[in-house]
Amino acid sequence: MRHVVGLQLPGAGEVQTLGVPSERLGSSELGRIGMVHQEIELPGWMRVERLLRYVASYHARWSRDREARLLEELEIDPAVQVGMLTPGNLQKVAVVLAVCPRPELLLLDEPVSALDPIVRERLLSLLIDLLREDGSTIVISSHVLRDVERVVDWIVCLERGRVITDVAMDELRERYVEWRLTSTNGALPARFDEPFVLRQQSDERSAWLVVRRAGAGIDALSFGARHHAVVEERPMDLERIFPLLLDEART
Repeated sequence: MRHVVGLQLPGAGEVQTLGVPSERLGSSELGRIGMVHQEIELPGWMRVERLLRYVASYHARWSRDREARLLEELEIDPAVQVGMLTPGNLQKVAVVLAVCPRPELLLLDEPVSALDPIVRERLLSLLIDLLREDGSTIVISSHVLRDVERVVDWIVCLERGRVITDVAMDELRERYVEWRLTSTNGALPARFDEPFVLRQQSDERSAWLVVRRAGAGIDALSFGARHHAVVEERPMDLERIFPLLLDEART
């Protein structure tokens, strides 16, 4: 993300942002980008209201209506000195600063890490509603997968700086699935040897399988018929899918 806005330059290859090489980004391009850093540094001596007015002075598209709505819904006191804010409220203020200029591109680095679950859900819902109004592109870097998976439509998974997955969210959900098997005729196999079975636990009458469905050429119904079992299919969330992506990348 720091490469995208020109804070760091690539040692190899090229980064282009809004059609411009990152090392040539000027005020016209940077004014169309909003960013929330993981490590937030804001002038602690300013009060929130003064900080908002200072930043707003650099943005012709700054929305005072959006600012007022966010301050109210996120329960931010504009009279508080920035240096006295809790980590969670500091994160909220950083989001307000990034969103109110109505950016075309919004970069969020761990945007909800310091927030409690209720506020995380409220903030993410607000962001999606507001930025849907602008038609913006949002890039979220996060380890809090359970919270962000409902608002993203494309996934890029990195392992030690290398892209191992770059795919639509819907396609990723279709790729992996959980099967719960219950025997209808005697014991189930002690082990399922099909290559698309990635993980498994079983006893004589039931089994739990994680299956890589894409390209397997088999469905739950035919698999159950083969093993004389009823198969219940359940979707998997990102927290459980990501370890599978890493395992496949390492093999």
